[in-house]
Amino acid sequence: MEEQRREMSKERCCPQPPPLLGLRTSSKHVEPRMSHGRCSAASGKSNADLLERLFSDGYRADVSVYTNDGIVPAHASILGMASPVLKNMLRQSKRRGRRAISVRGVPHRAVLVFLRFLYTSSYEQEEMDQFVLHLLVLAHVFMIPSLKEECANQLERGLLTAENAVDALQLARLCDAARLSLLCQRLIVKNFKLVSASGGWKVMRESDHELAQELLDSVKAAETRKSETLRRSEERKIYLQLHEAMEALVHICTDGCRTIGPHDKVLRQNAEPCEFPACRGLEALVRHFAGCKNRVLGGCTHCKRMWQLLELHSRLCSLGDGCKVPLCRNFKEKLKHQSKKDELKWKLLVNKVIEVKSFSDTQAHSPTVVL
Repeated sequence: MEEQRREMSKERCCPQPPPLLGLRTSSKHVEPRMSHGRCSAASGKSNADLLERLFSDGYRADVSVYTNDGIVPAHASILGMASPVLKNMLRQSKRRGRRAISVRGVPHRAVLVFLRFLYTSSYEQEEMDQFVLHLLVLAHVFMIPSLKEECANQLERGLLTAENAVDALQLARLCDAARLSLLCQRLIVKNFKLVSASGGWKVMRESDHELAQELLDSVKAAETRKSETLRRSEERKIYLQLHEAMEALVHICTDGCRTIGPHDKVLRQNAEPCEFPACRGLEALVRHFAGCKNRVLGGCTHCKRMWQLLELHSRLCSLGDGCKVPLCRNFKEKLKHQSKKDELKWKLLVNKVIEVKSFSDTQAHSPTVVL
């Protein structure tokens, strides 16, 4: 009992150790990888504020960072822990007896945003919007993976535009950002008219002829693919219309449709439109074919088309003598005496019509996936 009292007394007297310094948690904060339970939310915010003040006030700073337009006081311990490159630069500067490093070639404010990120893992969105490409370069040069990934994500989410796409592509290649490079190239190809009017494109054409030619080749290839896709789409429409015409022809000759059909069927002109979309146009063509005086001579364009539809039907028909479409049997007999060249031409057409119809049925029955 006495031992328990002593233990409780020790717990009351010994203060709790202070939490370790954490990083800021905010809407523009890149989460660090930390073990759970290291510190509470309140202490994390307090520590983030301390780090922010440590950077902004430069309290007991022991290293000077030289930029294009000034000097920024910083702390060697924080810089060295955040970046192995900066750590090595600090070692070399210490040997020379002067704690100073140089970060030139980018705007002074971009260096401030970069250093602040090393302290707090946070940034202001306005600063990211303005210096995202500079921060991408700094993150790559000084090996800060979290900042590099954040810059790439920000570009992907909306900061990548037709105006900066060329610059972003060149930097993405230099910084080994493969996904960003691919996104830049796609945007350039898709919006080439706008991109080609940008200042970045004009400078790049003078400085990097190889990359400019590569992008031009990509644009040409994309246009060729687009034209080919449109051509195939138009072809599919034609073949699908031919298949619909075959269905409508069988429907008219077997069941009849409103004003035209077999003599043994009762037709109703006021009947509702049938389910075959090609029926109306084919109905007029059949009516013309039945009364055309030039049909036998083959001089009428409409009749020639009707002859072709009838022959195509005979090649698709599998009913034999039971088919009610006129001249189906005659055309089947004609096939036996046809030249190989004509046979090959018709066989290709038949295969295309069947293929397109099968593809259309597959697409119609495929489930719709909403992303």
